[in-house]
Amino acid sequence: MNLYPLARPVLFSLDPERAHDLTLGALRALAVSGLLRAACGETVNDPVELMGLRFANRIGLAAGLDKNAQHIDPMAQMGFGFLEVGTVTPRAQLGNAKPRMFRLEPASALINRMGFNNRGLDVFLENIALARYRGVLGANIGKNADTPIERAADDYILGLRRVWPIADYVTVNISSPNTQALRSLQGGDALDALLKALCAERIVLRRTHTREVPMLVKIAPDLEDAQIEAIAHLLVAHAVDGVIATNTTIARDAVAGLPHASEAGGLSGPPVFESSNRVIAALRQLLPPRYPIIGVGGVMSADDARAKLKAGADLIQLYTGLIYRGPALVGECARAAQALTRSVA
Repeated sequence: MNLYPLARPVLFSLDPERAHDLTLGALRALAVSGLLRAACGETVNDPVELMGLRFANRIGLAAGLDKNAQHIDPMAQMGFGFLEVGTVTPRAQLGNAKPRMFRLEPASALINRMGFNNRGLDVFLENIALARYRGVLGANIGKNADTPIERAADDYILGLRRVWPIADYVTVNISSPNTQALRSLQGGDALDALLKALCAERIVLRRTHTREVPMLVKIAPDLEDAQIEAIAHLLVAHAVDGVIATNTTIARDAVAGLPHASEAGGLSGPPVFESSNRVIAALRQLLPPRYPIIGVGGVMSADDARAKLKAGADLIQLYTGLIYRGPALVGECARAAQALTRSVA
């Protein structure tokens, strides 16, 4: 039974960040009681083999919702085929000043400028170790705000090193618009240098831990065709295992004139849907066949999930859609993905 439509008006009467925290607390309580699994139903069984991992289905949780990996087990009960937690930075940081999250309800969208607020790697890893979930778990890593951009590789290397023993895959987040100059790391020379450093560290980690951990890069939707082409080339050249497309957008054309539209930060939800799909489709053309692409951005329905797959995504992640639609969206999208992939098999 879907109770979220009854809860949403109450949650939407609160400050968005406060509502976010309350929702996560409520999900934890419901999970402990067993009511969450009963409400969400069983996970859609649609296994997918990708990057040497077995995903329970094609729908995953996007990074950003569970920054400190505190809510892994409740999220697992919502029917996701995989989870991604973070973004985590080496050291704890408060993020940007509040208010830093805004709803644009007519567009079913959000603007956030959280700024990688998190409790740091130590707490992050402790929380993962306590979780009972044994499905595919991704760790999304970033740099601290006070680390100079020219030293960003140091933070990413430390993050990669610390999460390697416990994560099933690692996402290198270089596309948040809310950390100063971070998106500059998507540029050709900067990205080349960063990936070179990370891949050198990967060689050491493979030998030390005798396990393989796929590494992905998460990119922005606000990229020109030449930039997408350059990124695709570097992903292949450095044997990066996959790409996540995309993060939030800084464009405001789709929400011009709406309350909060002028707030700084990344815009998510339906306004990023088409630009995300454009990047996915471009990458699918530029990358080798079967190169893993995780699509994220503006998925609010089963039709949106199908469109992401048709654009070229192998897997899909949700975030803003959960805020507006609730947990029922997970199963809806998973069933749609299952039906589509079976029909074209």
